[in-house]
Amino acid sequence: MTPTSFTVVIPAHNEEKYIGKCLRAIKSAAKYVYPDKVEMIVVANRCTDKTADIARRLGAKVLENNDKCIAAVRNTGAKAASGEILVTIDADSLMTKYSLLEIRENLLSGKVIGGGADPKFDRMSIGMAFSALYVAINLLPVMIKNGGYLSGAMFWCYKRDFMNIGGFDEGLVSLEDMDFAVRLNKYGKSKGLKYATLKRSYVTTSSRKFDEFGDWYLIKNRRLTKRIFTGKDREAANAFYYDVR
Repeated sequence: MTPTSFTVVIPAHNEEKYIGKCLRAIKSAAKYVYPDKVEMIVVANRCTDKTADIARRLGAKVLENNDKCIAAVRNTGAKAASGEILVTIDADSLMTKYSLLEIRENLLSGKVIGGGADPKFDRMSIGMAFSALYVAINLLPVMIKNGGYLSGAMFWCYKRDFMNIGGFDEGLVSLEDMDFAVRLNKYGKSKGLKYATLKRSYVTTSSRKFDEFGDWYLIKNRRLTKRIFTGKDREAANAFYYDVR
């Protein structure tokens, strides 16, 4: 049976500046599949601004999760999803217009378990380029161990497969995205399916952390970022993610 329904899950902590753009991009992409069968779920995490109001006004279902754990926030939305195909994207990111169509094409091919998309910052600088290289070098051992590059930025797969691998690991306070990619890739291989990166579509993500802290922030704060790479350092995760904004 051809899958006809999508759920896009968007975790959001005080995202009133970005959530409208994110949801409008999803609605634009929905026009190329089944517009009335693309569910949007915004999981409001400790929001004190107008994020939830804006999301509801644009037709999204709003749930709440107040954990300082992005994995738990994502899972809250995924568990409530009614769509056969599950997509997760951050609130400060924009999918391109053919994203949902390309996701459906990949899954219908019978060759793909799911996958991700490549990110592009809404601006670029030398400091940001070096920061991206620094992150890639630190994640290289994980990539090599798991057979190469696994894209993130926007994850997608059948909801049943998401549930079969246990969703995002709530024991991690950071790097839950890399962990998810690794496990989805492994699960796919066990079924003779590959982990794919969208070829025509990508994700435009905001450079707000660099805007706020400086383009060389990751490199100047290498002690902090190296702690982030462990996935389990609560103090570092709070400083980098959860206590920001």
